[in-house]
Amino acid sequence: MRKINLLFAGLLILSTGVFAQKNYLRESKPNKTKRMQWWDDATFGMFIHWGLYAVPAGEYNGKGGGAEWIMETHKIPVSEYEKFAKQFNPQKFNAREWVRIAKNAGAKYIVITSKHHDGFSIWDSKVTNYDIMDATPFKRDILKELAEASKAEGIQFGLYHSIMDWHQPDAKSKDYRHQSTEKPDFAKYREEYLKPQLAELIKKYNPSILWFDGEWIPEWTEEQGKDLYNYLRNLKPSLVINNRVGKGRGGMQGMSKYENAAGDFGTPEQEILKTTSQDYWESCMTLNKNWGFVKNDNDWKSAQVLIDNLIDVTAKGGNYLLNVGPTAEGLIPEPSVERLTEMGNWLKINKQAIYATKALANYKEGENIKFTQSKDGKLVYAIFNKSENNEIRLTSISPKAGSKIYLLGSTISLTWKKDNGATVVNLPLELPGKYAWTLKIEQ
Repeated sequence: MRKINLLFAGLLILSTGVFAQKNYLRESKPNKTKRMQWWDDATFGMFIHWGLYAVPAGEYNGKGGGAEWIMETHKIPVSEYEKFAKQFNPQKFNAREWVRIAKNAGAKYIVITSKHHDGFSIWDSKVTNYDIMDATPFKRDILKELAEASKAEGIQFGLYHSIMDWHQPDAKSKDYRHQSTEKPDFAKYREEYLKPQLAELIKKYNPSILWFDGEWIPEWTEEQGKDLYNYLRNLKPSLVINNRVGKGRGGMQGMSKYENAAGDFGTPEQEILKTTSQDYWESCMTLNKNWGFVKNDNDWKSAQVLIDNLIDVTAKGGNYLLNVGPTAEGLIPEPSVERLTEMGNWLKINKQAIYATKALANYKEGENIKFTQSKDGKLVYAIFNKSENNEIRLTSISPKAGSKIYLLGSTISLTWKKDNGATVVNLPLELPGKYAWTLKIEQ
């Protein structure tokens, strides 16, 4: 009988997964490289900030400011902010159209806000009624539709999720938001709300990326971040998770301050690293001034600036995550679509120099020429946005005699020569496309 009981206990332990837990914090470098390969090769993704804050659209009681932070900016109590849910009915939302916009832009992955700091869940969550299905008249699972549309188009699907939560009482929200006299219990929030929602997201939508934020609150620690990282990787080992899961991020530059910090990649926000890095990193930036939709924000970056940013990030070995903030109707603003389309048209010609490349130690020459190289090192790409006298002079790239140089978008081999240690490449009078051009150089 004792043996039978021990056998039963052993089976029970195995069935509950106690012995199945792995410590993914000790993942080997080769295993991490393999897991991160698709993300590293993808280079360009589309960020989407969308939630109840699209309803006020950056204005509350006649005063501007806030975007996705409008609840904090205007000190809106929970009971008042919840009223936006009754007005959130995005009848023009079309998941396939959003994914088509991303694909046409050349984005290889999407990351959308499943829950921002305001605590509203834009999926059919069983953990709370403060979600798209129970609290709004829309009654459609946005994440389900986007996940399916992304899969159909070969786009990797990712989710942003806030650790901080202004709506959930146990998440230690400030007094002006909650009238309850009960003491917040952050451990309860973490174990009975945050983790179950994340497990739900993984099970229901199978994301490739989890992108955390709001980790700066004092209740959150690096130890909790590492525990959450390991918990999530055990649910889905192939997950790619940013470094905001823990406390390692160093300011807006976003790179981890110390070794062995939780997370797989750094997250520079609204800036690009000054040089290359040995660590994985991704620069997240807005198309205008705000992340969420703000009706009066018309300060759009030009296509030239966006493409220059993409080139700069790629040359330094990073990824570029570019944000759109859809309206409460469910539309991506037309100025965003126009600029993303321009980026996609440019990438159709110059994609060899962007996707699945690696950085050179000397990643630039002057301010107008940036370099990338093929993974096998046999090809170097010189991307330039200005030229003089229909030629490009390169001093840090020295092709072998007889090497061929092409202009992407053309099949004609260009003439070139050595001149006082420089490689001088003659350009055609008409360059294909606009914004920037790429020389493909055999090494």
